[in-house]
Amino acid sequence: MTQSKPHMKKKTIIMLAAAIAASACITTSAQTRRMAVTGLSEVNLREEPDYTAEMGTQALMGTVVEITGEKDYWRQVTTPEPYSAWCTELGLTEMKHDRLAAYIAAPKYICTSLHSSVRRGASANSEQICDLSSGDLVRIVMTEGKNQKPSIKKGWAEVMLPSGTKGWTPENDLADFTSWAQAFRTKESPEAIIATAKSLLGVPYLWGGASSKGVDCSGFTRLVWFMNGRLIPRNASQQAAIGREIIMQADHAVTPDSNKIKAEMLKRIKHLKPGDLIFFGTPETFFKKGSITHVGIYLGSGKFIHSSHFVRISSLIPGEEDYYDNSYRLIKAQRLFSWTGEGITPVIKSPAYFLQEE
Repeated sequence: MTQSKPHMKKKTIIMLAAAIAASACITTSAQTRRMAVTGLSEVNLREEPDYTAEMGTQALMGTVVEITGEKDYWRQVTTPEPYSAWCTELGLTEMKHDRLAAYIAAPKYICTSLHSSVRRGASANSEQICDLSSGDLVRIVMTEGKNQKPSIKKGWAEVMLPSGTKGWTPENDLADFTSWAQAFRTKESPEAIIATAKSLLGVPYLWGGASSKGVDCSGFTRLVWFMNGRLIPRNASQQAAIGREIIMQADHAVTPDSNKIKAEMLKRIKHLKPGDLIFFGTPETFFKKGSITHVGIYLGSGKFIHSSHFVRISSLIPGEEDYYDNSYRLIKAQRLFSWTGEGITPVIKSPAYFLQEE
């Protein structure tokens, strides 16, 4: 791979810090900001600096974050989405400006398997260093000598964790991150979104979960889009504000026990297409502000996939098998495909993952 120019490295760090600062209302200089990279398969981010505090989300290994606060061994961090929460220092590798620039520029693998591991030797019998989840990033270790290439041994790829620890991971569980991200630069496919979503069937529901070990409803949709090369906001209410809204003619006066509910639901889904995000909640009225409480991905024919108890497929149509009891709360749908407005960023264009040219 070609080496990046120094001015590109500097610009990328400034862009990243500025992007996070703009979202988090931080005013300190880009050069003095404390930056770090997450170093566990998923780092649990909590709302308060306490193990008993509610988990707000998770950050996958290799995520660049800004440290914005500190209390004992806890660090308040802001992720690229952005999302601000707390984790312990043990889940982070803090990096100064030049080291972070080198990390972002370094060639990496992305874990494309739901679960994998990093081992001390190129063997399944070797001691495990850590586990990996879908979407985790590890650096590629290159061979020494004139003609450098990725170090591979008997189907195992040599990798480096953000901390600098080296190990081995099954080659088939990884993809070259740059090539992977570039493939999604222009490619948008509802079929790919649905295939990724279905690969997570059976993954348990976890409040605040955003990894292949456990997901809440919006963590599920966020992970699905990330594994298709797109960054979208973390929470359902934020996701409901991006993309193109699909007009839904709904009569919210129809109750779930009404004999009109089936016709009502068929009317609401009339203009939906596979891959659309669908949202459930309370509609806005003249007297009360509406709220979004759940999100899923529409599959077509009245079916959708979502994380509720576990990732599963449910029906929006009363009387059908696997009918979702809260279907009558369907209030909104957004189409993210071909959307060029704010709220969706191709991973290849994010300064948190790649150096950006002017």
